[in-house]
Amino acid sequence: MSKLDELLVDIAAKVESGQSNQMSLTVVTGGAVLTGRLAPEAVWRQRVTEVLTDSANLGEFADVFAKPPAQAGPPTHLHFHVARIIQGTMAIPETGGMYRVPIADVSAWTVGDVSYSDH
Repeated sequence: MSKLDELLVDIAAKVESGQSNQMSLTVVTGGAVLTGRLAPEAVWRQRVTEVLTDSANLGEFADVFAKPPAQAGPPTHLHFHVARIIQGTMAIPETGGMYRVPIADVSAWTVGDVSYSDH
């Protein structure tokens, strides 16, 4: 988006201020459809840190995410957890993943989690 969608920024700000992870959103970004729940950046970073810390191969990267978010102004990114990329009749990953999407790169969005069929 050349101009940030103020409504989407407001949704992200509400998630950040309430420390809630219950807002479901589906976005189109870079030609991909991403669907899942939003999380506050601090919660998202904490979860990514935990996953990396538990990894035998990626533990050294955990400290990058352990830093507190630098918040000056309105949110610039959406932080998805338990999210999936919809591709045809399947979702990647099936169990949900952690995604960070720049709000400026969202070309379309809707409230809610899009379902998919694995058959």
